[in-house]
Amino acid sequence: MSQVESPIKIKVDTQYLEQQSDVADNKYLFSYTITIINLGDNKVTLKDRHWIITDADGEQNEVKGPGVVGETPTIAPNTAYQYTSGTVMETPVGFMQGSYGMENHKGERFVATIPPFRLAVPGIFQ
Repeated sequence: MSQVESPIKIKVDTQYLEQQSDVADNKYLFSYTITIINLGDNKVTLKDRHWIITDADGEQNEVKGPGVVGETPTIAPNTAYQYTSGTVMETPVGFMQGSYGMENHKGERFVATIPPFRLAVPGIFQ
């Protein structure tokens, strides 16, 4: 990737999916809604993703692939793209972090970093 500065801001909202989880079988399902905001003056296209999902036992799962939820969205200046996806963990707490491979209007590639965020069953820390 080149040294192109990222104009991207990323917001994350998470939710524990109790109805789809099976605690007795150590299957905890979480959804996450990502909002990708283009703060730049030109359009950008999300080309690929790289996730690192870490559970409370330190077990890591890496996910790499093209686009997100079957799309490679182009995001106009000062607009946002939002999607919801999910993950399954074997512990009630974990973290996700990663990056998006992006391309600007000149065809230059850059990375938009997804800061770590926590996935947790509500009340787990009480």
